[in-house]
Amino acid sequence: MTLGIEHVTVFDLDDTLYLERDYVASGFAAAGAWLAAERGIHGLGGAAWSCFESGHRGNIFDIALGHLGMTPDPALIARLVGVYRGHVPDIALAPDAAAWLSAPPPNRALALLTDGPVASQSAKIAALGLADHGLSPLVMTGTLGEGCGKPHPRGFCVIESAYGLSPDCFTYVADNAAKDFVTPRRRGWRTVQIRREGRLHQASPIDAEHAADRVITSLGEME
Repeated sequence: MTLGIEHVTVFDLDDTLYLERDYVASGFAAAGAWLAAERGIHGLGGAAWSCFESGHRGNIFDIALGHLGMTPDPALIARLVGVYRGHVPDIALAPDAAAWLSAPPPNRALALLTDGPVASQSAKIAALGLADHGLSPLVMTGTLGEGCGKPHPRGFCVIESAYGLSPDCFTYVADNAAKDFVTPRRRGWRTVQIRREGRLHQASPIDAEHAADRVITSLGEME
């Protein structure tokens, strides 16, 4: 047990501490700037963002290049994806998240558990200054091995082991009911779903087991 720590609040990252759509916009802008510099082709960032706003997912660069009159090339798509994932993101903590992290309750530790490509998540963590806010450990499931993304329990176990507290001393705050809450609930953690305006995952829980114990719209509502 870590001396003086009575509770651990563990945060998800995307759409929990900041809006993921801001990262998407930042990544498209970076990819567009790269294409303009390397090929002299302008407008990709805006075209990609328009596709995203229209609901397209997964093959946005292919569609956006088509809108620019280009035939998508696998090598070019791979390069654009690499630029997107590896860029230095222009993102910031949501105001309520910045306020909460700056003055958490006493005797409470903070940690992070996030899915996603390691390069992207590392860049987000650095851009948001999460280490400076005392979050530790910063667990990226992409570093834990194949198939260890949520709802796999390994990431939760890593954080439990770091503190040695009973399960009821942990709270997981996240946004996506499809995968975020079922495992910590089974382990005896408390769970809180934050539903931010502008979040990407709007769906309701699959069933009662996947629902969080509590739903909020701002970290200012956290007890």
